[in-house]
Amino acid sequence: MARPLMKIVGTFCGRSLDTYFDCGGGRDELMWCRDLSRHAAGEFSMAVVQANSLVEDASQIESGTHGTFVGVYDGHGGPEAARYVADNLFQWIGRFIDEEEGMSADVLHKALLATEDGFLSIVKKNWSNMPLLATVGSCCLTGFICGGMLYAANIGDSRAVLGRFNLHERGVMAVQLTPEHNACHESVRQELRLLHPADPKIVVLKNRAWRVKGIIQVSRSIGDAYLKKAEFNKEPLIGKFRLSESFSKPILLAEPSVVTHKICPQDQFVIFASDGLWEHISNQEAVDMVQNSPRNGIARRLIEAALQVAARKREIRYSDLKKIDRGIRRHFHDDITVIVLFLDHSLASKSSYTGPVLSLRAGK
Repeated sequence: MARPLMKIVGTFCGRSLDTYFDCGGGRDELMWCRDLSRHAAGEFSMAVVQANSLVEDASQIESGTHGTFVGVYDGHGGPEAARYVADNLFQWIGRFIDEEEGMSADVLHKALLATEDGFLSIVKKNWSNMPLLATVGSCCLTGFICGGMLYAANIGDSRAVLGRFNLHERGVMAVQLTPEHNACHESVRQELRLLHPADPKIVVLKNRAWRVKGIIQVSRSIGDAYLKKAEFNKEPLIGKFRLSESFSKPILLAEPSVVTHKICPQDQFVIFASDGLWEHISNQEAVDMVQNSPRNGIARRLIEAALQVAARKREIRYSDLKKIDRGIRRHFHDDITVIVLFLDHSLASKSSYTGPVLSLRAGK
């Protein structure tokens, strides 16, 4: 499925991440990293590890006169939706910034919905010959720093966590900036039941996890057209993806949670990461690790810490986990993406930037 679908959305050309990922020094062959570089408002560290046969995560940093944009896209069902977001979201943001003559929460909101519409149009165009594209989706976590503000948006269960210096405790505390749209949270299950009062099976406990319609844990995503429009939940889609009953309104939503945060001198850094990290490491553990470690390579070390926990849970050594090939690795952990943005308050507060232009995708 993956290779022909990927040709439709112009992604990675079917290559797996180990074609690109080389941190050197005998490290995990399925890991890529940019240990430390500069962005418009400070420095950053970035890393990704692959678990699936084809990596389903995508991520990017765009930095220049506009400020700094970060995107973490955790795909599921295939890599196509995540790659489409990486190829198109930032361009939509630029268009809406021009239209509204400045960055705002509304710009981020409009750009995300436009990206959703664009991907669903591709699903519709290819419905007759590639119906499985309707089952591909992606979570989407973004951040935009400019003019002393951080605009963050989330669709799905990735997470942005701020490290803020606490004057009273003389330490750095973790502040979760974005809510998660995952049925494991009671508040999300309540929201689903309120939206679908006539459906007693809108959320089901299956295989020890709460799932929307017993299928998927996230309640919001980009893509997943088969759970948003009934026209994509019928033949030629194969039976295992089709619901037994029809539906008139979307089961999953693409509505982002958007947060606006004024950056202050106590704000030290922000960790943007897919749920594969947070499954194994708490917010405060991640913040403590970033605060108490050298900046160089910190995103990679966060992933390595998560993998060590994953290995212990399965009662194997981390050194043995690193030898397991992609595909089989998915039984031990998910694809994991981490971007740590360090904040220089004097730079972050500027309305325009004169530093070098940066456009970086993981694995490239």
